[in-house]
Amino acid sequence: MLLVIDVGNTNVTLGIFKEDVLISNFRITTRIARTSDEYGIIIYDLLKIKGIDFTQIKAAAIASVVPGIMHSLKSAIIKYLNLTPFVIGTGTKTGIKIVTPNPKEIGSDRIVDAVAAYDLYGGPLIVIDFGTATTYDLITEDGSFLAGITSPGIRICADALWQQTARLPEIEIKKPDSILAKETISSMQAGLVYGYIGQTEYIVKKVIEESGIKGIKVIATGGLGKIIADETDAIQIFDDSLTLQGIRLIYNKNRM
Repeated sequence: MLLVIDVGNTNVTLGIFKEDVLISNFRITTRIARTSDEYGIIIYDLLKIKGIDFTQIKAAAIASVVPGIMHSLKSAIIKYLNLTPFVIGTGTKTGIKIVTPNPKEIGSDRIVDAVAAYDLYGGPLIVIDFGTATTYDLITEDGSFLAGITSPGIRICADALWQQTARLPEIEIKKPDSILAKETISSMQAGLVYGYIGQTEYIVKKVIEESGIKGIKVIATGGLGKIIADETDAIQIFDDSLTLQGIRLIYNKNRM
């Protein structure tokens, strides 16, 4: 079995693959400072709760956009699982050609999403990841990473709304029954969700228009993205395991 770990700005997501099948996954928060022992105990306990024999895990692979926790996390895997993790970074073989002016600026999270979407669904495509930030990446038919757009994630927008205003409350992010809101909470939900649907549809439309590429598929993943994907025809496929699949695929490409 293979342990894959996606270290994002909000959550650390862990997945267990048996060959190419994701058999279990779980999340812990990123924003708490932890020692290697704390990470080790958390991972060990989560595996135990899920009924997974940690001795059957033969390899580990990590994609991270949070360098500050990597020393503790890698040390935990070495100490508690007796594995040296493979870390995706500069020079890693991915199968995706990055043709932007500075390829090193492209985060590993975007690369693993692009690899998974291209390998699983083929190009050309737009990959949308509704994470802490929302990213829109254009991958051509031959697997070239052509362009990317970054916007504040829906939760960042929500946090700003209630933190920067004196009388607006913290709310659940969900689509209200109608955009014609008649009280504060549903009006905030309408603005967040319908506003984000509008952003998604417009950015997808402009990327297709300005690229001139025909037959683009739109694949989405991440966080609250299911709320958006269910409400727009601009997204053809929502795949909540896309990032974990990308880490698995890149690990396999590099062990050959």
